[in-house]
Amino acid sequence: MEKLIRGIVEFRNKLRPEYAETFARLALGQSPDTLFIACSDSRVVPNLFASTDPGDLFVIRNMGNLISPCGCDGVSLGDVSEAAAIEYSVLYLGISNIIVCGHSECAAMKELMAGNTRDEMPMLRTWLYNGYPALARLESGTGIGTSLAQHNRLSQANVLQQLDHLRTYPAVKKMTAEKKLSLHGWWFDIAHAEVYAHEDGLGFVLIDETEAKRILQRM
Repeated sequence: MEKLIRGIVEFRNKLRPEYAETFARLALGQSPDTLFIACSDSRVVPNLFASTDPGDLFVIRNMGNLISPCGCDGVSLGDVSEAAAIEYSVLYLGISNIIVCGHSECAAMKELMAGNTRDEMPMLRTWLYNGYPALARLESGTGIGTSLAQHNRLSQANVLQQLDHLRTYPAVKKMTAEKKLSLHGWWFDIAHAEVYAHEDGLGFVLIDETEAKRILQRM
């Protein structure tokens, strides 16, 4: 808490003048082009590793970067908070990209690997049900790294599973069908501070200059 308070004072004294014009403009409205879905883990900082500015990203963060799927009626089967953010960003803000970003050493994935049996944390246990389908995906091994620790392989499988969950949302279905929305799977390696993007047929590929060009050309 002390670091946060001192940080606010430092921001006021050193950075606020530099950002004054930016925030004055943002006070009139936001127009991000990307919905970024990430884990709540304190080590995962999208604005740092993606070098983004205020107003660039509409963000959902939760334990395990999980999204409850929609049922046949188009209504979320789980927490409507995530569902509301998806609807708002896609239908009102008109975002053109959704990124699901998992990461290495994810506590949620470790809990799933361990059987998700923490009776003292019933809310966590219930929430992690949204990650169970990734365990089955892990068994197939399709599209995920082979040299990683098992919980990190599960984290990559979970990224792909949550993309599938996103595709059950009527708004996402509609916009992807109209080629107005693209879905992306990313994975952050904490130990090496590297970001990987999922490529069909290739698995998770390091986002270096070559991969960046490939992504941008596709867009």
